[in-house]
Amino acid sequence: MHFIYSMIMKSTFKTKTTLMKINIAKHIGTTFLIGLLLLGPGCKKFLNEKDPSNLTPEDFYTIPEHADAGLAAVYSSARFIGDGAGIFSSNWQLLEAVSGTSTTETAQNSDLNNLYGLVFDGNTGHVINWWNGIYRVIAQANLLLEKVPGIPDMEDAHRKRVMGEAKFLRAWAYFYAVRLWGDVPLITKPQTIKSEDFYPKRATMEEVYALIVEDLIAAEAAGLPWMDKSGHVSLAAVRSELALVYLTMAGQPLNKGTSYYTLAANKAAEVITYAKANPAQINLFLSYAEVHDETRKNELEHLFMLQYNTVVAANPMDNMYPNFKPVTYNGASGTGSTVPTRAFYNSYETGDLRAKDREGYFYSSYFTNGTGALFQLGAPYIFKHFNRIANGSFATEPTRRNNLNVPLIRYAEVLLIYAEAQNEAEGAPNADAYDAFKRIRDRAQLVTPDIGTYNQTSFREAVWRERWHELCYEQITWFDMVRLRKVFNETTKGFDNFVGHVNQSSKQPLQNKHLLFPLPRPEMQNNPNLTPNNPGY
Repeated sequence: MHFIYSMIMKSTFKTKTTLMKINIAKHIGTTFLIGLLLLGPGCKKFLNEKDPSNLTPEDFYTIPEHADAGLAAVYSSARFIGDGAGIFSSNWQLLEAVSGTSTTETAQNSDLNNLYGLVFDGNTGHVINWWNGIYRVIAQANLLLEKVPGIPDMEDAHRKRVMGEAKFLRAWAYFYAVRLWGDVPLITKPQTIKSEDFYPKRATMEEVYALIVEDLIAAEAAGLPWMDKSGHVSLAAVRSELALVYLTMAGQPLNKGTSYYTLAANKAAEVITYAKANPAQINLFLSYAEVHDETRKNELEHLFMLQYNTVVAANPMDNMYPNFKPVTYNGASGTGSTVPTRAFYNSYETGDLRAKDREGYFYSSYFTNGTGALFQLGAPYIFKHFNRIANGSFATEPTRRNNLNVPLIRYAEVLLIYAEAQNEAEGAPNADAYDAFKRIRDRAQLVTPDIGTYNQTSFREAVWRERWHELCYEQITWFDMVRLRKVFNETTKGFDNFVGHVNQSSKQPLQNKHLLFPLPRPEMQNNPNLTPNNPGY
């Protein structure tokens, strides 16, 4: 995949390469002429042949298999979320450190420390990496969307599917960008140094969201299967993402309100309706252990995931291991650079299975070196991404290959999207919204008050609490904070206004400027059309 990626991106450097060839030709011209005389007329055919290893977008996208290879490169680029961000840190921590639900035991990465302390800026490595990663996905998708329509002898259904998946991935990337930075460059064509918009200006959030919705609607009509065990984008993923986009547009900062809550509820309901009719295809897992079981990847509750396999790339969540404790076959190791705050862990209701040691999303004890005697960790740690098959469990040898995927869309979130959106659209929860909400609590073995005890406000906050407790450590909570302008208060169990809320991880208050991230300083230096930066940076 990385080879394909490097080959198809050569168009960006075409002009520069041409200049280099001219300079090189000046030095080797005489030698080349002598070579022609020595070879004689028999070399004519050799000289007219094209070097098969010198691939460019012009001669690469010529057969249907090239479309599949190009699509694989887009998927590969999406794994930037798990890439490293300096010592003891990964890109995904950008969205966890600022949420206040986690802290660090190591504090050896200054960029990560600045995120925890809410003093990050345009020089912060995670911010730069996210910008580069997002626009790499967009660039790959744009190239695919331009070239695939011209591939001859490609079946229409095949072409439509590839285009649909590419549009989903482009929308997925822009959805991150617009939530992180607000107004961002809107690039929909492959770029070279000769492109008129090589130094693009920032498009408005409205324009970016319009493209996101347009791409997702196109992907919805691309003939994708409801579920895809291979990890490719499915119809369930498209409709779930569209429901979340509508939910986000209904809230801050666009404030589109009731009509978009209705759109979100209706789109989530389509997934739920299909799931009810096909519970063996889409459903909640029966146990929380299955959420992080590598044998259950891309099925049932997992509607869309980042694909990981140690042959290509291993699961990137190792920074959640406790610092220097022997919970895996590696012995006393681990960075502990993302661990739950005690305040957040203690905010779960009494009896909530999600907070039960090694049964839910946390663990406070484990087996020595992964397989030995049980020992106490001394604090709760994140179990949601812990791979027992790879790391070992009692008397069970580990594979030592962490092939666990990273979940991006779970059916649990679809249920909560529907519950929240329907309540907002209609002014009170109906039976279906209550049932969706209750299913999340039933799995956690919690008693749920009757529907009649809720009004719009109390149900709203009940659903929000479930989002915090169910979807924690999946890089979702921060975006809830921004769209709601509210933050869960671990002590009161209520919700504070975003501005002024004190994160328990750092004891620092959130400010208005934190609603958006700063644009990366290198991008600001390279492209003067991006100025000014977001307020406060």
